[in-house]
Amino acid sequence: MTEDAKPAGPRIGATYKDSTPYWPDAARPPKGAPNILVVLFDDVGFSDFGCYGSPIETPTIDALAARGLRYTGFHTTAMCSTTRAALLTGRNHHSVGVGCLANFDSGYPGYRGKIAREAGTIAEMLRGEGYRNYMVGKWHVTPLTETGPTGPFDGWPLGRGFDRYYGFMDAETDQYAPELVADNSPIAPPGTYASGYHLTADLVDQSIRFIAEHIAGAPDRPWLTWLALGACHAPHQAPDALIRKYAEVFKEGWDVERERRLARQKKLGIVPKNTQLPPRNEFVQPWEAHVPDEQRLFARLQGAYAAMLDHADQHLARLVAFLEQAGVMDDTLVLVLSDNGASQEGGPLGMVNAMGPFNFKPEPMAEKIARIDDIGGPDTHSNFPFGWAMASNTPLRRYKQNTHGGGIRDPLVIAWPGRLAARGELRHQFCHAGDVVPTLLELIGIEPPDSIAGVAQQPLEGVSFAASLANASAPERAQPQYFEMFGHRGLWSDGWKAVAFHPPGTEFDEDVWELYNLSKDFSETNDLAEKEPERLKALVDQWWAAAERYKVLPLDDRFGPRFAENAKRTHGRREYVFHAGVGHIPTDAAPDVRGRTYRIEADVRVPDGGADGVLIAHGDATSGYSLYVKDGRLTHDLNIGGAHRIITADQPVPAGDHVLGFHMSQANGQRTGTLLIDGKPCGAAPLDLGFNTLIAWSGLDIGLDRGSPVSHYAAPFKFTGTLRKVTMIMDADQLVDAEAAGQAEMARQ
Repeated sequence: MTEDAKPAGPRIGATYKDSTPYWPDAARPPKGAPNILVVLFDDVGFSDFGCYGSPIETPTIDALAARGLRYTGFHTTAMCSTTRAALLTGRNHHSVGVGCLANFDSGYPGYRGKIAREAGTIAEMLRGEGYRNYMVGKWHVTPLTETGPTGPFDGWPLGRGFDRYYGFMDAETDQYAPELVADNSPIAPPGTYASGYHLTADLVDQSIRFIAEHIAGAPDRPWLTWLALGACHAPHQAPDALIRKYAEVFKEGWDVERERRLARQKKLGIVPKNTQLPPRNEFVQPWEAHVPDEQRLFARLQGAYAAMLDHADQHLARLVAFLEQAGVMDDTLVLVLSDNGASQEGGPLGMVNAMGPFNFKPEPMAEKIARIDDIGGPDTHSNFPFGWAMASNTPLRRYKQNTHGGGIRDPLVIAWPGRLAARGELRHQFCHAGDVVPTLLELIGIEPPDSIAGVAQQPLEGVSFAASLANASAPERAQPQYFEMFGHRGLWSDGWKAVAFHPPGTEFDEDVWELYNLSKDFSETNDLAEKEPERLKALVDQWWAAAERYKVLPLDDRFGPRFAENAKRTHGRREYVFHAGVGHIPTDAAPDVRGRTYRIEADVRVPDGGADGVLIAHGDATSGYSLYVKDGRLTHDLNIGGAHRIITADQPVPAGDHVLGFHMSQANGQRTGTLLIDGKPCGAAPLDLGFNTLIAWSGLDIGLDRGSPVSHYAAPFKFTGTLRKVTMIMDADQLVDAEAAGQAEMARQ
């Protein structure tokens, strides 16, 4: 061994005098490796940032664009879980096992709902290079049945390369009473609606905290911070003053707004001057076809969406200001993007509280209008109508879930003040969510690892577009890119696109393929399928070859059966025991009481003088059930979309040890709820509304009701007696409308 050679390890002798210590070198990134900040918006359409043509005020995002680049050819996968899987891994979403959603496992390799270990995330790749990785916000690439208190945690952020996590695991959450997780544990939100809390502000606070603590502890190491906001996914919740402001901005309707946005986009150079506005999407009526009260409602619903985006931009400004103050902005590569196009889940008329319709409680127009001033508040789950989603995606056709432009073409802003010379420039090259990881690796100067934690890695399938950051004329990628979601299909190749809209429930062979020359037809308005059948056939053949290669098959457009099969497979338990001290249980890991006979038994001790409080509660103010004691009497509330069916005991609960219960029975289409004290009925009533499709998207609490209260009490309304345990026993007579349940789950994504 030469004098300068480093030993391979310590030499161990009998004592320290004849031993040699050894300290292995820590992993070090290449010199000049940047910090990376990814700001991922949810369900924000192509035209919604101000710098992409919107009147919504996004000065922070616009300023980042002015210090860098806007891409007009960035494409996603049409849904949230799937885009996240591609963004995190640099591979196609089917290839890594997230062909559809994290909500279910279809039993096929491309549809596990969980990122395969063979597909390392960017955090896992960078960890091996000495980066520290911080995840904040929405995750949604872990099966929701694995988000409960026992995991398994291998698919959670800390199990996939992130060092710290603060956020929510599901597709969505209430912005005033979110279901928060810190690292691997559920936690209560640090504030309430009444105290001025909003999740967006909290997520930005935590991002600043993580980065500040990183600078304090490891200032010489780069970091990755992945900030995945809830904005602008439903529920659309934002400050009331902002909502009313934007209701005025949009009072002239979606037809006028589309025309204005397209004109701005042409002026900005976002789209070519010859871009045509497509006809309205199916089921969208002309604005003038709606009466004034409907127009006022629709403008307010759009106001809530716009306010949520404006509000998020205001808080993003705090994060950017902190990076400037800390002196790290120049060394930080910033990406701001959306995960798919604007959402169609609000339906043709929008919703003030979606939980009613999803549980078969209609929300007639008169009720929507009567609640117009509640929109965006803590007891609403609002979403805007088709027409506004169409305007968000201007000038593109269709929406999220679809493989036409409105579902998969999204904004992407990139800024790197200290290293990127471009200022306010546009890039028109095609790029895809799966291309982001290869681009980041090239910019850092590292190769993807062959193995992570002993698992051989799949090759990256994305293509780096790093060259385009410095060169507006950089060649476009030569590799075709396929798309698929619920049977909707598409393939881009060399500026051409073949695309098929798939009506659910129809035969796939009946789908009509369309053909567009995107280099001349940005908005997919001139179908060339009849004029160029050979080109179309070649692209369709390429799609089938890609589908086989990347685990897209088998095609499956069934919403209801897929969710029903998953529920049967993962909710087979008939008995649950929750001892005192059990924390929050997410809804997909909680007992499934939908459409069945079941019994709740709470083992309690009531002190002299009585006790009040929640025994068990599942849901929130928009929908759910709660068993509690109030004013000394056992009470059960079945809350369907804000309509409360309350049963109160005919006698107070006496002091001492008792089993307080509730029995839901169903027979011949009739459901009856019965309150029980030590097995003896003390109150009953028929329940004309029950859970046929879902309970709520908020989870279950024992001994309190944290966050948004299910019933008429002030949260958390903690039980003041002694609660030893709650037992739930369910019969096998479950009757759930699988198709409706599937549609409700789809609206959650």
